[in-house]
Amino acid sequence: MRSGGRMTGLVSFAVPNGSDKTLLLWELSSGPTAEALPHSLFTVFSQFGLLYSVRVFPNAAVARPGFYAIIKFYSARDAHRAQTARHEKHLFQNSPVKVRLGTKHKAVQHQALALNSSQCQELANYYFGFNGWSERIIKLQDLSDLEERENKDAMVPLQKQSLKFFCALEVVLPSYECRSPGVGMAEEPLEKLEEGPLSVLMKRKTTQKLAIQKAVSDAFQKLLIVVLESGKIAVEYRPCEEITDARTEEELQDLIQVSYFSWKQDGQGEEECLSDLSFEEAEFNPSELD
Repeated sequence: MRSGGRMTGLVSFAVPNGSDKTLLLWELSSGPTAEALPHSLFTVFSQFGLLYSVRVFPNAAVARPGFYAIIKFYSARDAHRAQTARHEKHLFQNSPVKVRLGTKHKAVQHQALALNSSQCQELANYYFGFNGWSERIIKLQDLSDLEERENKDAMVPLQKQSLKFFCALEVVLPSYECRSPGVGMAEEPLEKLEEGPLSVLMKRKTTQKLAIQKAVSDAFQKLLIVVLESGKIAVEYRPCEEITDARTEEELQDLIQVSYFSWKQDGQGEEECLSDLSFEEAEFNPSELD
């Protein structure tokens, strides 16, 4: 994407799955341990931008001793700058390290996965600053209480009951005059008859917190960060058609009625898909890593 002839970088609140955000490093020395390498690599490459992950692997037994690594950036622009600046450099070892940017095969497509709330907050703090955004809870409702009232005439065994919380909130970016709504629902089953009041109370707090976290993540999914070449930041709000910016009590009740759906587990499908990547290095043979 270009603006006024100057390249821009686009950053979404999703798990980076583009090969243009992924660096492959090889010919890492066998001197450091695998436990020490991630920290050293993080120190070197975080200078170019926020990192999503740094993963280090030992070379195959048939290859010479050493390690290779996969580093994921949130920004393709940052990954490109890092590759250009660090390829064939010694970094923290005596021999140069190969650094290449991946290129995704056109036929391969993966659905973007949402970042969890902690990752969303880390990304927001990096680009907007700690005081550049806030969250405002609009509605936090205990749906398990509603279930109990509906079943007050029937003796429902404890093992068939569950705690449910619904949360509606908005993420506010004052400097950009932007508000992004989000909803989240969490459920925790109560399966043991011997669970006491304290255990139930702790589960209620945990379920409530999880609903809020999911709503925060949902709100951030509608935001796209645009980083200009000058370093300035812009924000694009991209609402989904099925999401309503509820404000009134009636609208919130309608939203609650249609919000019973299955949530994906955090982190599902985040494993690297090495088979989907090729790398811009004629002399590099991926079979060496098998």
